Amino acid sequence: MKGGRSKAESKKADSKLSVKRGAAAGGKKPVKKGKPAKDPNKPKRPASAFFVFMEEFRKTFKEKHPNNKSVAAVGKAGGDKWKSLTDAEKAPYVAKAEKRKVEYEKNLQAYNKKLSDGAGAEEESDKSRSEVNDDEDDEEEGSGEEDEDDDE
Repeated sequence: MKGGRSKAESKKADSKLSVKRGAAAGGKKPVKKGKPAKDPNKPKRPASAFFVFMEEFRKTFKEKHPNNKSVAAVGKAGGDKWKSLTDAEKAPYVAKAEKRKVEYEKNLQAYNKKLSDGAGAEEESDKSRSEVNDDEDDEEEGSGEEDEDDDE
């Protein structure tokens, strides 16, 4: 029996599988630790010097090659062009990227400060906030109807 399993080995493997099946059937699922949910209000990271260059390059490439529909071709041409640029030619793009980075860091600090200051106030769930807002909307509608009756 070359390469085959002996009867003892197959029984061991089966017993291991049955243990795993039994644990899974018991309803105890392992808890997955995923990434925390992204906050849509968090500032986006700034573009690097290469991507600042690509913003401009895409426009010029599109003018020269209006029939090109391939994104890959634009990216490849842009990458080749970027590699061929000297440091002096890259300098304006690096400066723009640094300027965006400084602005991003200011926005991020403001965002983090806002989070730390308002952490206690924003702990209530979205559902409870919407219920509170619904109650306020109902009160406003009712008071508006009474005002109209008073005018008549």
